Amino acid sequence: VAGVQSSPDGVLAYPQEDGMTEPSWQSLAHARWECKAHGIFVPKYRRKAVYGEIRASVGGILHELARQKECRIVEGHLLADHVHMCSEIPPTQAVASIIGFLKGKSAVAIARQFGGKLQNFTGEHFWARGYAVSTVGYELEKVTQYIREQEAEDQAGRF
Repeated sequence: VAGVQSSPDGVLAYPQEDGMTEPSWQSLAHARWECKAHGIFVPKYRRKAVYGEIRASVGGILHELARQKECRIVEGHLLADHVHMCSEIPPTQAVASIIGFLKGKSAVAIARQFGGKLQNFTGEHFWARGYAVSTVGYELEKVTQYIREQEAEDQAGRF
């Protein structure tokens, strides 16, 4: 591959140029990987539902759920009517299944904490059905800056 250099121990490294930093490669049994995705999803009917106590706890809920799937949220920002997050997702996991898991389980956690429901979640929908996702690649700094600047005057929503 053009531009990729191999070190004596066999680790592949991309040259650092134009301010690019070396990615944080992770390892599986037979693979080295560095996969990040920028995802956006919204509450049902795009209502402004992510505020107050819900806003304060959704970031922690999403971080914990991501850890359960061996993922990591690199950067995230909660706005009243949508969520931006940049996540590290291993190649053994499908992005669609991770986003679905995060949305589904966080909706259950929100219903438990703020809706007064302990069971019987039939018909309880917090998030809308769709989502947007884009791979990040070597533009991590630009993507995280974009996420941070979504609501520059409001620091309460960053997670």
